Amino acid sequence: MPPQTPSIEAVPARGRLWPLYAAGFTTAFGAHGVAANLGHYTTGHHDSLLVLGGLLALYDGAELLLKPVFGTLSDRIGARPVLLGGLIAFAAASVLFALAQDPGLLWAARLGQGAAASAFSPAASTLVARLNPAAKRGRAFGSYGFFKSVGYTAGPLLGGVLVALGGLTLLYTVMTAVAAAVAVWAALAVPAVPPLPKARQTVLDLAKRLGQGSFLRPTTALALATASLSVGVGFLPVAGAAAHLGPAATGAAVSLLAACAALVQPRAGAALDQGRITTGTGIGLGLAVTAVGLAAAVVPGPAGVLIAAVLIGLGTGVVTPLGFSALVAATPAERLGQTMGAAELGRELGDAGGPLIVAGAAAATVLSGGFAALAVLTAAASLATRGTGPSRPGSATQ
Repeated sequence: MPPQTPSIEAVPARGRLWPLYAAGFTTAFGAHGVAANLGHYTTGHHDSLLVLGGLLALYDGAELLLKPVFGTLSDRIGARPVLLGGLIAFAAASVLFALAQDPGLLWAARLGQGAAASAFSPAASTLVARLNPAAKRGRAFGSYGFFKSVGYTAGPLLGGVLVALGGLTLLYTVMTAVAAAVAVWAALAVPAVPPLPKARQTVLDLAKRLGQGSFLRPTTALALATASLSVGVGFLPVAGAAAHLGPAATGAAVSLLAACAALVQPRAGAALDQGRITTGTGIGLGLAVTAVGLAAAVVPGPAGVLIAAVLIGLGTGVVTPLGFSALVAATPAERLGQTMGAAELGRELGDAGGPLIVAGAAAATVLSGGFAALAVLTAAASLATRGTGPSRPGSATQ
């Protein structure tokens, strides 16, 4: 007899959220744990760089296309089934390669993982919003972002250890076990949150809602924060090498950036819940700090790299939970999944677009010109975020 779906009353408030945080870790670990170690697999293959690029693009490409689709599905059938289905599909895609050990199936496994993450990632963030009252959402989104950051940070290291011990087969086996365990945990602990009745929405209505400043401002901020993180991880080591820093030192700088981003998120969310900041003020401040960090990367020498790592991490860590809180506050509860999916699409565009902006500007000038270009965009956005979302968390949509 299948286990009964737990009711909201049957599960302690904190216990409902831990599986969602674990789902956030899973998608981040799945993205970076494999991506950071695919180069070892493709080396020696014909057209190895082309193969590597294709495998890297499959996961992100699937997320780019499917997150809005699964976000809308969460509103239609409920976020919990989409969460569980996505985690089960992620485990199935991972075990496909782990069992077959067929190099040709790596493409299918990577595509399947990306499609599955597209389902359970926006569903998890929707449930974080639905299972928390407005006055506690900031801290909840901060904690969710913390565990995703841990997955992004630890993924390459854990993936590297697993690949060294048993190749990609062991890595995919562990990912299968992690996704399956989180799926079981979520099935037992995450209560049913039924979809809410909603009025019929046309494509024009959707375009009008997503074209409002209450959506565009926080989503742009989230996209720029993700772009800055991606640039920091990818280009700060280049700046460090130019400053005669070795791989260990540049790696430490990137780890410092990631640690700052992870640790500040719950604190920023708690400050919002306690009324010490508003979403508009906090997002503007976070973007301003991020812009200063990007500008600091222009400063020659190790000091510039270190200051940039700290400030980019702190700034983006403030923006992320407040950006999601602002989106939830401005969205009807019955459309949360759709909004989260669309916002995740904006983050994916930032993740891809940030390095392209810096690389393009650097190609026309020098690397410092690339950092300066993104810094200017981020600073301009910080001025445009004034008035984002409600002034108090208690005014958010329930």
